[in-house]
Amino acid sequence: MAESFGTDAERYDRTRPGYPDAMVEAIIAASPGPAMLDVGCGTGTAARQFRSAGCTVLGVEPDARMADFARRGGFEVEVAKFEDWDPAGRKFDAVIAGTAWHWVDPVAGAAKAAQVLRPGGRLAPFWHVFQLPPEVAEAFGTAYKQVVPDAPFDLTATTRTLDVYKRGFDKAAESIRQAGAFGEPEQWPFEWERFYTRDEWLEQIPTQGSVTRLPADKLAVVLEAVGAAIDALGGGFTMHYTTMVVTAARTDAP
Repeated sequence: MAESFGTDAERYDRTRPGYPDAMVEAIIAASPGPAMLDVGCGTGTAARQFRSAGCTVLGVEPDARMADFARRGGFEVEVAKFEDWDPAGRKFDAVIAGTAWHWVDPVAGAAKAAQVLRPGGRLAPFWHVFQLPPEVAEAFGTAYKQVVPDAPFDLTATTRTLDVYKRGFDKAAESIRQAGAFGEPEQWPFEWERFYTRDEWLEQIPTQGSVTRLPADKLAVVLEAVGAAIDALGGGFTMHYTTMVVTAARTDAP
């Protein structure tokens, strides 16, 4: 699944949300300099925001299709899984990962981040948690269960709250502790909202990890159900997001 997002890199880049400016500013302010390593940089969504804020960004991305898209935006991207990537002695002020760190082995990833960070450098993976309107979430989960009855995950819940993801954030923090090269991890939440029209949300659905590999006929069932639910709400909805950063500073030289 981690390497399925490049199937339609242009759609992914066009529809996936960016990150709060306040989050970008906070990570930069807590880092010793502007040199960023973007792990799982994808099409460059986060990289563009950090570059606009004055940083230099090197991307590491396992999907060559996503890497090619980011390169067209002017970024240097090296194709590799982060655990296997060769830093060739390079050092960075921060290692960031936008909605990608869960694809990295958390302990090996933290150890690799410690290897490439300068003293005081910051490891800062971050994720979106979003809460759909209950009607939309239920429509999606029910339709998905219909077309993928043996799915290994349950998408029928009507909410996706921060509490659901807390275990994952705590696990990421514990993995950073296990690396033994960082100060105490912190969790920084950033709250924001975005309004989606029916068409905007339906266009994003095919980029979501649970859906990227669905055949067209099964995807159509999901889109029809979700579209009907959004129509019943008046043709759009406001999504509440929490963007959570799990972060710690490198305590000493590698």
